[in-house]
Amino acid sequence: MTDLRQSSRRSFLKTTLLAGAGIAAGGYFPCRIAAKSADTKVMGRVSLTAGDDRAANIFDGLQVFKEDIRQGIGNRRIVLKPNNVSFNNPLACTHVDTLEAILEFLKSIGKNRVTIAESPSAGSAFEGYEALGYMKLAKKYDIEFLDIDKEPYEVLYVISDEDFHPHATRLSSLLLNRDNFIISPAVMKTHDRVIATLSLKNIVFGAPIKDEGFHWGIDPSSGIRSDKIITHGGSSRGVNYNLFALAPRLRPDLAIVDGFQGMEGNGPSSGDPVDHRVALVGMDWLAVDRVGIELMGIDFAKMGYLNYCTEAGMGVGDFSRIDVIGETVADHVKTYRLHDNVEKQLNWLKPMQG
Repeated sequence: MTDLRQSSRRSFLKTTLLAGAGIAAGGYFPCRIAAKSADTKVMGRVSLTAGDDRAANIFDGLQVFKEDIRQGIGNRRIVLKPNNVSFNNPLACTHVDTLEAILEFLKSIGKNRVTIAESPSAGSAFEGYEALGYMKLAKKYDIEFLDIDKEPYEVLYVISDEDFHPHATRLSSLLLNRDNFIISPAVMKTHDRVIATLSLKNIVFGAPIKDEGFHWGIDPSSGIRSDKIITHGGSSRGVNYNLFALAPRLRPDLAIVDGFQGMEGNGPSSGDPVDHRVALVGMDWLAVDRVGIELMGIDFAKMGYLNYCTEAGMGVGDFSRIDVIGETVADHVKTYRLHDNVEKQLNWLKPMQG
């Protein structure tokens, strides 16, 4: 571990890339890291829509990829994973109109049966479904609602930068199963650990299981725990690495970012609204999240996990190689105020002290 503690951001990435692939082969880490593509001509495609109707923005964005989505789904099970980190604050959560736009689009291409599954940071998924008005959708669409915390899981390993040891974590089998078609309807928000949260983070941190009865501040001696805590990696280095390492198995097949009303400041649950009125859609989740960062006026160099995924070739993160269809990005940039602890979040950029 001495060389890691003395490394720069770049050497830390190179070291963990090699370590991640090697440890994965021995069963310690969740996946092999994808080889970086040598084809620099590959372009990412992202739809950017804007307007005064949230559902129309989402539906119109999906229409751009109609045939790609139909082929991508094929006969796979469709899993729609909303972002309900704190359902007591609707601004922090996937809006019911966003889900309805997705369900209406899927119905239009003959894909009627959809599983909606979530694991909020505290409380049960069904409490969130009720509070956010999701249950009424079952009257119109063929929906199976699931609580991820009550479904099967696999035990994989993540790191904590408190000790850089592998830690067992329970992760949703439903979201890990690449035979499922995973849709991430994320909310455009700032974050208290990784600067901003978009489509990838919605899936990766929705996957860890928590025990029934867990709530923040619960006495650890109760034995009731949430594996979301250890998956967050201790602090900025661990959380960025874990997002990167889990991405190959927990990435969305269809990325949707709803920025109709974004969140700035102390996100992902206690920030302030941003009247942005945009939506992003694409089947390259990294390209979608990259455009999202641009729209939020955030310096991409601050985004640890997205830079790691870009360097590992997990999608197109180079903005110059993304074909934005529809609206022009420059016309819709709003500079989001970052979390109060932003300087602490940027520790991943600094050399580690031995």
